[in-house]
Amino acid sequence: MTTFCLSSDNAHLWHGGGAAAALALALIYGGIAQFAAGMWEFHRRNTFGALAFTSYGAFWIGLYVLLKIPAIPAGTDSLAVYLLAWTIFTLYMTVAALKTSTAVLSVFVALSATFVFLTIGNWGAGHENMIKIGGWLGFLTAALAWYASAAGVINETHGKVVLPVGPRG
Repeated sequence: MTTFCLSSDNAHLWHGGGAAAALALALIYGGIAQFAAGMWEFHRRNTFGALAFTSYGAFWIGLYVLLKIPAIPAGTDSLAVYLLAWTIFTLYMTVAALKTSTAVLSVFVALSATFVFLTIGNWGAGHENMIKIGGWLGFLTAALAWYASAAGVINETHGKVVLPVGPRG
C-alpha cells in the first residue's frame, strides 16, 4: 500500500496526493506495522521473512525521517545514497528469494528494478524520466506484493491453494 502510494507520486499519476498518503503510511503501516511483522517472523524462525519485514519496516521509517525530520539538512544526493543502500540490500534479498516462492521472488525482482531506477533518478540534479520509470516499476511491485499477500491470507484461511504462489525451493 505504501509502495503503491509513493509510486503514484513518482510516476506523476496524480497531483501530489501520492506523496502525502505515502508518508502517512510510511510511518505507521509500511514502517511500524511491517517492523512488528518482522519481529513475529523471528519468533516463527522464518529468517527470510523476519529480515525482509523488519528491514523494509525500518526502510519506511527511515524514509519518513529523512524526508520529514532530518537532524542534518539533507544534501542533493541524500535520497540517492539512501536508495542505493537499499538497492544493494534488495539485490541480495532477491538472491535469497530464489528459495521462497515465485510470487515472493517476483516481488523482489520488481523491487530491485524499482530501486535501481529510483536511485539513478535521484542522483545529482535528478533525472525525472528515471524516477517516472521507477514509479511505474513500483506500481508493478505493489501489485505483485498485493498478490503474494492475498495468496498467503486467502490460501491459509481456506486451507487450500486458491491463489497459486509457485513453490520454488
